[in-house]
Amino acid sequence: MHEKAMPLIEMGLCDRCLGRFFSDWLHGIDNPERGRKIRAELGINKGKESCFLCGDAFENLHEKAKWVMESLEDIEFSTFLIGSRFDRETLDREEEIRQAYGLNGESIKVEFNRELGKELERISGKNFSREHPDVEILYDTRYDDISVQINPVFIYGRYRKLVRGIPQTRWPCRYCHGKGCEKCNYTGKMYPESVEEIIAAPFMEISGAEEHALHGMGREDIDALMLGTGRPFVLELKSPKKREFDLEEMAERINSSGKVEVEGLRYSSKAEVRRIKASRAEKTYVVRVELEEDVEEEKLKKALQMLRTTIAQRTPQRVAHRRADLVRERRVFEIRLLEKKGPIASIEVRGEAGLYIKELMHGDEGRTEPSLASALGTGCKVLELDVIAIQEKEE
Repeated sequence: MHEKAMPLIEMGLCDRCLGRFFSDWLHGIDNPERGRKIRAELGINKGKESCFLCGDAFENLHEKAKWVMESLEDIEFSTFLIGSRFDRETLDREEEIRQAYGLNGESIKVEFNRELGKELERISGKNFSREHPDVEILYDTRYDDISVQINPVFIYGRYRKLVRGIPQTRWPCRYCHGKGCEKCNYTGKMYPESVEEIIAAPFMEISGAEEHALHGMGREDIDALMLGTGRPFVLELKSPKKREFDLEEMAERINSSGKVEVEGLRYSSKAEVRRIKASRAEKTYVVRVELEEDVEEEKLKKALQMLRTTIAQRTPQRVAHRRADLVRERRVFEIRLLEKKGPIASIEVRGEAGLYIKELMHGDEGRTEPSLASALGTGCKVLELDVIAIQEKEE
């Protein structure tokens, strides 16, 4: 060790940089103390005034931490992750020394991040977190410049949509693609509001977030209701200045819209977004149809039982412009008649994720087989469709 340390001392390394190259030697002490011990063993009591390698980047760490906190003064956070940027010359010089003398040790960036992070924890009372930081800080040692990335807040819940004619998420105008034009009355949207915007509104008002996104476990048609226990979702608030909310109050404000209701709000994560988006939950619907011919009730019940099978569905015409033209097989698990009044019937269907219920009824000009229309041999028009249950699988 001594024969490797002497050339580094002669280069003009400070105690910290010297100790860092030998961080696998003499554990339980920090790098500056390790460097001093190495000098003492070699009979050299003091290093040079300015360090050849780090350029005194570790001086005034307390002041640097205060500058970081000043850049975060308007941001609410509990956890942070810190990184740093050094000039290329310093990093190359460090690697050259490591290679030339067969040394390991930790890098200057790792030590700087750790030491500045410790000082930030001390003066702020916040916690370092590598896995789930609220904010990510980059300290550029070249210019003492600080940049901050505010990570999203995720809120889980279940929503019910109580009125028809509202899409789940914002629907950009198809003519101007969200820019604003005469067709959309310069709103940039096909519809004035959405489930997403109704849920996000009170959070956006308080959080000061830059943007929002709603991640739902599937989606219902614009003209369908979402009832029962509701649809699981995660609301993502991007770059929020505030991230702590009274979730009961948020639910009350959303529910007062009379259009959307939420329940079970809690804090969530990106991992839960992935789980929700990947879910293949079974769904239960109530569909109200009008038959071209008023068939007998028993005939209708028998036709419905013929649909309790695997259904082959070619991509429906109504979504063919945005989805691949494929034939998909989906299972109908349960189907029963709830009520029949003349040619009008209400039917409950429980099916596999991805089953198109409207097409199961009218057949989509033969693209869905079998269908209620083909089983009865008469036309079938869907009047209303409601989702009444989503069987979210337990983890």
